[in-house]
Amino acid sequence: MESTPLKLKLLLLFLTVFFHLNPPSSSSPLPKQALPTKSGYLTVNSTTNSAIFYAFYEAQNPNNTSLSDTPLVIWLQGGPGCSSMTGNFYELGPWRVTSSLKHNVEHLTLEPNPGSWNRIFGLLFLDNPIGTGFSLASSPEEIPTDQQTVAKHLFIAIRKFIALDPLFKSRPIYITGESYAGKYVPSIGYYILKRNPLLPVSKRVNLFGLAIGNGLTDPAIQVGTHALHNYNLGLINEKQKTQMEKLQTEAIGLTKSGNWSDATDARNKVLRFLSNVTGLATLYDFRRQSPYRSDWVEELLKDPEVKKSLGVNESMVFEGCSDVVGAALHSDVMKSVRYMVEYLVKNTKVLLYQGQCDLRDGVVSVESWVRKMRWDGLPKFLEAERSVWKVNDALAGYVQKSDNLSHVVVLGAGHFVPTDQGVHSQAMIEDWVLDKGLFGNSKHMQSLVKDVK
Repeated sequence: MESTPLKLKLLLLFLTVFFHLNPPSSSSPLPKQALPTKSGYLTVNSTTNSAIFYAFYEAQNPNNTSLSDTPLVIWLQGGPGCSSMTGNFYELGPWRVTSSLKHNVEHLTLEPNPGSWNRIFGLLFLDNPIGTGFSLASSPEEIPTDQQTVAKHLFIAIRKFIALDPLFKSRPIYITGESYAGKYVPSIGYYILKRNPLLPVSKRVNLFGLAIGNGLTDPAIQVGTHALHNYNLGLINEKQKTQMEKLQTEAIGLTKSGNWSDATDARNKVLRFLSNVTGLATLYDFRRQSPYRSDWVEELLKDPEVKKSLGVNESMVFEGCSDVVGAALHSDVMKSVRYMVEYLVKNTKVLLYQGQCDLRDGVVSVESWVRKMRWDGLPKFLEAERSVWKVNDALAGYVQKSDNLSHVVVLGAGHFVPTDQGVHSQAMIEDWVLDKGLFGNSKHMQSLVKDVK
């Protein structure tokens, strides 16, 4: 499918800011149960009206007697520039879009998601950064080009969301995401921990932990793993391995010299080469015979009534992934945020999880940068036993944990872990948040919550 020309995308994106935003509609093709508890916009710049779109789903069956104590999980999609509505309607939200054939015509339907992450937690989806999905940016120049600005906007949006309801103020917050959110999640976590001490206790963000799924976090180290990994899987031969290693060396060299845009292009060459020589349907999961159907979400959100029910102007054009935002962050792609993770793991708990079958940001690539971390607890973590992890007596994967750091390998999953293994991903996030099972006895940041009045 040919993409919309960039200039037209810019026009559609930035004119949207000046349209009136609709309140959520009660009549919608979405089932009533699939409608968010709250949805709308969190303004990050009151002068330009640039804003982050959100959809919040309250816990279906909260464990706690009071919602004020019920954990709040925030989800950030990757990209850069991909909408968290993909996470909502294709991965971990309470309802998932699927398709059926009737008279050889594809029909989209929504079905309850048994692996939803809001079973016992509140779940907040944010279209991040501005310009992504339904979020609004007033001009191309206002779209962030670095993680500092991304984090600043997210911090404003999260604080504004908390201010919507007095019960939100004391809720423990866990920030999660996948893929390029391997940079977003550490960036906002780092920003929160640096900003919180400068604010009155009542204004702080109650951060309790961060989780990254199949994340791009230390790109130069991660890109250097692809040739050997795929050779060992039997997907490329010795000659192709040598060719890939040459491309990888180019990407790493450009990163080290600070040629950020060229380094991003060089990484893309590595991934294109791998895709071409393997002939795989997708690098996100080498088992699949066809790509993931996240385009179903785009189709669903084209419906004017669906947009209206979410509090979005019906004339707004939804893109699952924005080329405009991707272009703005092009030079950010190869910049590492590992130092942020090193800081975070000293102060709060961190979960790194990967689907076993992802060839882009999978197990080998993540373990490669974890081994390079500057953290006093690293030797103990590397020596920790890797435990067999089961869910309902079925083998789900493996867990390695020491102090604040947990690492999970999810079997039978690719890049989109909640899509491939919904119930297992639900069990993982619930046990990790609640310090249960294999995730017990982590050092929690209790000091951030107990003083909140």
